[in-house]
Amino acid sequence: MKLLLDQNVSPKLVARLFDVFPGSSHVQQAALDTSSDDQVWQYAIANGFVIVTKDEDFHLLNVLRGSPPKVIWLQMGNCTTAQIEATLRNHLQEIEDFGTDPAAGTLVLR
Repeated sequence: MKLLLDQNVSPKLVARLFDVFPGSSHVQQAALDTSSDDQVWQYAIANGFVIVTKDEDFHLLNVLRGSPPKVIWLQMGNCTTAQIEATLRNHLQEIEDFGTDPAAGTLVLR
């Protein structure tokens, strides 16, 4: 599974999570850091990404449009990059199951 990290998530996570999410990217790397949510959404669809965000916006798009792309919504408030990394690693099996569930559109992690 490839993750597309939203602007509100550190780009450092791409390298830090390479062993479990190879091929992942950050919106900055994709030159989407100033793009609209719709442009990020379309990029994720075209390139097979799951969007990882701390904002509700992509969840709402998922509710309106369905998936793909799938969305991992981090409801963690202010936290460190290490805490986000730990959360994604600690929920790895849940994330993998989410990725293969055709009925699931958004996964909320806390």
